[in-house]
Amino acid sequence: MNDTMEVLDEKTNGSPMMETVDEIVPVTNHEAFAAKNMPDLGHDVKDFKVFTWKLTNWKKLEKKLTSPEFDCGGHKWRILLFPFGNSNAPPNDTVSVYLDYAEPKKAPEGWHACAQFALVISNPTDPTIYTVSHAHHRFIAEECDWGFTRFSELRKLFSIQEGHSRPTIEEESADITVFVRVLEDPTGVLWHNFVNYDSKKETGYVGLKNQGATCYMNSLLQSLYCTRYFRRAVYQIPTEEDNPTESVPLALQRVFYHLQTSDQPVGTTELTKSFGWKSLDSFLQHDVQEFNRVLQDKLESKMKGTKAEGAIAKLFVGKMKSYIKCVNVDYESSRIEEFNDIQLNVKGMKTLHDSFKDYVAVETLDGENKYHAEGYGLQDAKKGIIFESFPPVLHLQLKRFEYDIQRDAMVKINDRHEFPFEIDLAEFLDPSADRSQPWNYKLHGVLVHSGDLHGGHYFALIKPDANTRWLKFDDDRVTPVTDKEVLEENYGGEPLNGLPPALQRNQVRAMKRFTNAYMLVYIRESALNDVLPTFADEDTPSHLKRRLDEERLQLEAKKREREEQHLFLTAKVRPPHKLLL
Repeated sequence: MNDTMEVLDEKTNGSPMMETVDEIVPVTNHEAFAAKNMPDLGHDVKDFKVFTWKLTNWKKLEKKLTSPEFDCGGHKWRILLFPFGNSNAPPNDTVSVYLDYAEPKKAPEGWHACAQFALVISNPTDPTIYTVSHAHHRFIAEECDWGFTRFSELRKLFSIQEGHSRPTIEEESADITVFVRVLEDPTGVLWHNFVNYDSKKETGYVGLKNQGATCYMNSLLQSLYCTRYFRRAVYQIPTEEDNPTESVPLALQRVFYHLQTSDQPVGTTELTKSFGWKSLDSFLQHDVQEFNRVLQDKLESKMKGTKAEGAIAKLFVGKMKSYIKCVNVDYESSRIEEFNDIQLNVKGMKTLHDSFKDYVAVETLDGENKYHAEGYGLQDAKKGIIFESFPPVLHLQLKRFEYDIQRDAMVKINDRHEFPFEIDLAEFLDPSADRSQPWNYKLHGVLVHSGDLHGGHYFALIKPDANTRWLKFDDDRVTPVTDKEVLEENYGGEPLNGLPPALQRNQVRAMKRFTNAYMLVYIRESALNDVLPTFADEDTPSHLKRRLDEERLQLEAKKREREEQHLFLTAKVRPPHKLLL
């Protein structure tokens, strides 16, 4: 065993426990024992094995023992036992027992295994008498053993406990059993400690530094960066003569270029300065929707007269029609407006489809509320909104924050609200809308808020293109995620209190209610290749490359100079004194 073996906090990782007779499941009933003592962590199980090690002459055992090896999930394991405790400080009155990854030096470089396990010491003839503890761990080269330094006091194992007729260790003999579930790790980062984690190496993307209150901005910037048509259009804005602290387009170009080329998290200070935001209050006064509109307005004005002119409208602008149509006479009043995003109700809506139906719901004007139609007088009428067209990139703002009249305050709506990977929006379009191409949309990004009205954290889940898996952009870290982490974990909803324990994954699920999507980005399926084209080297302006590469070389030279400063001695030479004759 290495010297860095971890000691689990028994309060949080399952302290040893003697069970009462009526609750006991014998160790030999493997499936039932595992179901009772190893909670469902919500991950798919790759393999499940049970291994029992029989020991005799306990008091004559060596200070440290390892069991024979066994296989589980394509890995070799063994039990690591310290019969009289793994502590340098006397007295050695406890038993220490661990699950050990056998022969880690023979495993391939970068190996890891995610395992949930229960360690049991039981009476060799009565499997209903035992002490058990469970834990889970990501086994890696630096942490290849995990378990319990204070598994149990020796005196308790050697003595008869209340409710039992014999001790756990009887006639100096006992069985040590380990139940192991090796879990699937589809993202490669399950229970990762992220020490020395390299986002660029693992995902091809890097994160953005958080200035203190800019995580909402970072999540949107990553979404816009991954919208390659938008990135290309930003690069087409002429900025050769611009000052980065005053020019929003140049500052954004610089952020995008660093995201492309850097292997470290990228700063956004120049971008926020170009907005005139210089204090923490400046960041707190904005939300993601407002930031998006301010950013696009500033870019749009700079795009006029350039190759990029009209790019933002082409990508993000759709049209909707507000109308009032009389029921009994042929009269309609309508107005067509452009929109950059759609704000949809969450409260009272179970799904995104419900929210769209609510948005286009028709209101009847009758009785005292009749509509005065020009030339026809008061008439029964239908009032509503219908969409004329949706843009290729559709930004949907989910109304998670709203004013509560009873509380006279803003509140966050944490209700469960489901959204799909694909949605057909044709039914919400005016009958006269162009249907030459389907109006199917694919989910591209989910912007998430975790917390309450008064604080919290923002991050983004993005699928950069058809060939790249879903990624989580959480400030300076980028990690792969599962489909469940994209959808189910961001629907929101109340904790599952009141349901049987078997239906509740664990207590962590209850906390998910405060983590939910507040903005969705969908891309029209027929426009995917245009919106997310292959990004060519020539799409990056040559002047930007030159400028930033020169800056990078200067920074590297300064860094090298600082690092080598200790190698040089600074000496001051005084001129010789003149001799007075």
